[in-house]
Amino acid sequence: MSGRPEDIQRKLRRHGTGFVNTLGLELAHTERMLASDAMRDLGNMRASLRTVCLTVLVSALMGAAAWAFLAALDLVTGARENHLWMFALLPVVNLATAWVYRNHGLRAARGNNLVIDSSITGTPIHARMAALTFVCSVATHAAGGSAGREGTAVQIGGTIASNVATLFHLDGRERQDLMLAGISAAFGGVFGTPLAGAFFGMEMCTIGKLNYSAGLYCLIASFVGDLTARTLGTTHAFNTIASVPAMEPATVALVVAAAVAFGLMARLFSLSIRTVKRIYASRIKNYLVAALVGSLVLLSVYAACGLYRYGGLSEWLVTAGFEGSTGPADVVAKLACTALTLGAGYQGGEVTPLFGIGAALGGWIGQISGVEPSFMAALGMVGVFGAALNVPITTIMLSVDMFGGQAAAYFVIVAFISYLVAGHRGVYPAQRIVTPKRRSLEVDQGDTVEAALERHREDAATSEDAKA
Repeated sequence: MSGRPEDIQRKLRRHGTGFVNTLGLELAHTERMLASDAMRDLGNMRASLRTVCLTVLVSALMGAAAWAFLAALDLVTGARENHLWMFALLPVVNLATAWVYRNHGLRAARGNNLVIDSSITGTPIHARMAALTFVCSVATHAAGGSAGREGTAVQIGGTIASNVATLFHLDGRERQDLMLAGISAAFGGVFGTPLAGAFFGMEMCTIGKLNYSAGLYCLIASFVGDLTARTLGTTHAFNTIASVPAMEPATVALVVAAAVAFGLMARLFSLSIRTVKRIYASRIKNYLVAALVGSLVLLSVYAACGLYRYGGLSEWLVTAGFEGSTGPADVVAKLACTALTLGAGYQGGEVTPLFGIGAALGGWIGQISGVEPSFMAALGMVGVFGAALNVPITTIMLSVDMFGGQAAAYFVIVAFISYLVAGHRGVYPAQRIVTPKRRSLEVDQGDTVEAALERHREDAATSEDAKA
């Protein structure tokens, strides 16, 4: 306000009352808004506090389950490695698994896909799913089936979260948040990777979307699950990268090429399992006969080719990849054994076999390219995993958990390139495609991976008929 002092005073006397009234109205309006916001925030905090408390409960239970599961796996793995005759139990285990799941499993045979559907739609999961997958997965490893542990853990975590949500009458967003937290607690507790576990819960159910609204609960769950398992005695040993090469054009080009190979391997992995399942389902109508044939085929491959080392978790394969002592035969052997195991209906996860296949492939690429094998094995280990499960952000966090941040730039390159190369494939057919990976795949938006694959098969068949 400019002018002579007496002019300024006249203007203030003329307009002061209106200004004061306007200012008073604005202050009153702002006060009402602040009061409304405070009440809304208080309600949100009250609801969030309840979800946080239930998240801690679910995570502690999952951490205890992870400890028990890993202890059981160590026990049966040691027994099997000292007594090869236990591979002869493969037919018994698969027949029992098939019968129990068919007659008493309800919808538990859908495994992780049921957990995904439950997280998205709110469908409850019966408590027996956790017990069935625990017992049958341990039996699979006791008999030498080539499977992992993440699938079992996620099913247990999802079951615990679903039943706690039902017990406390949660629905809608609260229930979904708790379900995703249960998934995070399972991953973090079983693998000892709390950062990756946090993002796995946010990323597992959908392709192209992170569920940020569940971020706080997933973060808490993963760390609590890991802490509980470690407190009870679980230990985790990670391999180390001997040296990280400087980021030069030649090295980046090699990493990009390797990432393409990792993405293709992820596609081959999921395709192999689907193919084995489809063959048994289409050619053998009796489910018990299919289970028996599948187990006998797996046992014959082990015996005829001497592949007993590739049964179970085969964690030695990761170490061999980091040492640079793996070759294509190791990759093919582990891939075949895992496809024949999971395709035949044995219970277990996919992640640990993916780690072994990826590390073996990466270590071999390092050998033939003259690049540090442990560096390439680390890239392959997480790259094949992330591409097969469609979780690129989890992949990056997993690399930080396992190897620190020294090679972070390379892991980011591998995570996203392998993710794109894998396309709309994956080991979880129930995943929802929210953001298609490429423009050419936009037709898949809103579909599940399973529906997208079926459309692609129909399109390919139509194209072949047109050519004919």
